[in-house]
Amino acid sequence: MSRDVARLLRDRRVNALAAWCIVAMLAAVSVTSAVQADVLWAGFAAAVAALALFPPVLLRNRDAMLPWEILLLAASPVVGRLFATLSLTGNLATYLSVAAIALILAVELQLFTPVRMTPRFAVVFVAITTMATAGVWAVVRWVADQFFGTTFILDPTVSEHVIEEAVMWEFVASTIAGIGAGVVFAYYVRQQAGTSRVPEEVQPDV
Repeated sequence: MSRDVARLLRDRRVNALAAWCIVAMLAAVSVTSAVQADVLWAGFAAAVAALALFPPVLLRNRDAMLPWEILLLAASPVVGRLFATLSLTGNLATYLSVAAIALILAVELQLFTPVRMTPRFAVVFVAITTMATAGVWAVVRWVADQFFGTTFILDPTVSEHVIEEAVMWEFVASTIAGIGAGVVFAYYVRQQAGTSRVPEEVQPDV
């Protein structure tokens, strides 16, 4: 698994170009959201961009970018938030991104720390991380509503039954996204294992 995951870091120029374009889009979204006082999405976009920049900064190689497909998945809520018309669609896009962030963390833990994951454990790690994030995020919004008067969850214009149902659908979306992304990740790693994608300076360590 170590060598398979390591190969997800590509030094190909085409992948690097696509990945840098996604990072640039995330940076633009972060700045725009900050100007519009949308702190949540500004922080989200900035966090994904920072994770994407970790390998090239650490390795001092601008071509050592993660696969653009994973980065695009992590950026999907930016697109889903603009075009989604159903609540579940928006939630699913958001938690797919959380799952993609978990994938990024799994790859970077595998490459740059002593942690080693088997394919099955990687699936469980991604799924549980995504589900846990949904629970933590629900608690954070509830606390904000209680102490700061926001209406993220406790909206006085909406019945308690509707609120509870919406929160449960979020948990459903996070579970689907987490399990699905974990399985796709394991399959994707195996499919891409035959290509050389690790910069030479990393190869002795993976």
